[in-house]
Amino acid sequence: MRGKSLFGVTIELARDLRHSFRGSFQARAVAGAVVTEMRASSYRVNRTEADIARIAGDSLCIGLQVRGSGFLHAGKNQVHAVGGGDITINYSDLPYDAIPGNEADFHYRMLKIPVDYEVMLGQATDDLFATRYAENNSFSLPFRALFNALNADPGRLIDPARDVTHIARLAMTARGRLSSAMPEVRAALRTGLCYAAQDIMIRKKSRQNLTPAAVASELGISLRQLHVVFEGAELSFSRTLSSMRIEEARRLLLAFPALPVTQIAYGCGFDSLATFYRVFAGTYGMTPGDARAADMPPA
Repeated sequence: MRGKSLFGVTIELARDLRHSFRGSFQARAVAGAVVTEMRASSYRVNRTEADIARIAGDSLCIGLQVRGSGFLHAGKNQVHAVGGGDITINYSDLPYDAIPGNEADFHYRMLKIPVDYEVMLGQATDDLFATRYAENNSFSLPFRALFNALNADPGRLIDPARDVTHIARLAMTARGRLSSAMPEVRAALRTGLCYAAQDIMIRKKSRQNLTPAAVASELGISLRQLHVVFEGAELSFSRTLSSMRIEEARRLLLAFPALPVTQIAYGCGFDSLATFYRVFAGTYGMTPGDARAADMPPA
């Protein structure tokens, strides 16, 4: 089984396993980059010199092994064990050979960013053989949060073009090509921290005691740093949290018509009914009761 014309790789699957092969592939563009996601039966895949000559990519690739394991053979006799949760960073037009582990299937995501001199701040990428990213506590959280945001709902992105540029610079920093002290890299880290903060807020938005200080503490940054992080976002911390809560409240109002408005308001993290009604009306231009009535089919 081959995917040379589509992906520029050679896929190998034992003949006796071909009848049971299954898989899905999705791809979409994000500000010039390409986000891909694949779920499939395990197979061996390699990118040879011939594959590269036929379909060149000239891109920086950031991959996340969501599920599954195996060994990644890259240049200079480097071999990396890769498992669920591991991130790899490489230049697209260098050979590699990926051998799967014992799992029956795998789940993989990749962000492919065209090489751009300004985006990479003048640093070379064409010698970046595939390497597993070594975790760094102060760096990994914003890096992963930004990667996950680019792979999630496009509507969540603050500025897609900026976000693609920032994750490219974080990947180059992870590979030692850029210094974390550079202002461009610090800006990229702030963007990643903003998404990491939003991840916490999404998980804990129903808690009335979810304060900026609590989120800053979980991120391992100061309260002042948290507010600086949100300066580059569309909304402040408090308005972002209020928006998350009111969207969830509206969803519950329409999904569960018999659920009391009071229960929904407090269950979504609002500390008073007056605040809930004010925010709801300011957001949707109607009361919660009117929203329910507008959504109900005629008798």
